[in-house]
Amino acid sequence: MKTFSKITLIALILGTIVFVSCSDNDDAAPTPAEMSLYQKLGGTTMVADPNNPGTMIEQGRLSYRSVVDTTITLIVADIVAGSEGNFGAHFAPLVGEVSGGNTTNVAVLSKNLTDFFSANTGGGATNTYSGMNMATAHNPMENPRMGTTASNEDYDKFIGYVGAAAGLNGVTDPEIISEVVAVLESLRDPIVQE
Repeated sequence: MKTFSKITLIALILGTIVFVSCSDNDDAAPTPAEMSLYQKLGGTTMVADPNNPGTMIEQGRLSYRSVVDTTITLIVADIVAGSEGNFGAHFAPLVGEVSGGNTTNVAVLSKNLTDFFSANTGGGATNTYSGMNMATAHNPMENPRMGTTASNEDYDKFIGYVGAAAGLNGVTDPEIISEVVAVLESLRDPIVQE
């Protein structure tokens, strides 16, 4: 099975281009404009993992995981409260599992999304993604955890949840938010299948 879609590879290439330094001095620290999104979110600096006492995690990965987990929490909370409109149908199988007390697949979703964004925005060799490509992952005919296909309106709503989650996790720099939105927009075509 093909691990990365064409759009994912384009996002990876663009992330790599941003990462490459134009400096003649290889020892010079990259300027913010030369840093990958992963680096801007903390990079490979090791910090204590608040979810796993006694273990360390890269700050960039922790930043992504925090935003991913908060996004999932916001979506599920709105779906359970019935305040999300038709958006809930997209995640109905997952919410059904959570409502039944099974959070295993939420943990898998969190890990996959964290892996995906870490690996594709400059996370280096320590972060790899081995999940489904975006088109397969969002096609209910191929992935039973998707209740329906996503519309552009659904995807816009998802981007809004990511923005809210970023803010709740202290990611408020407009440049970083703009880069996150650019990455999300680069994934619109394989995800929106209506």
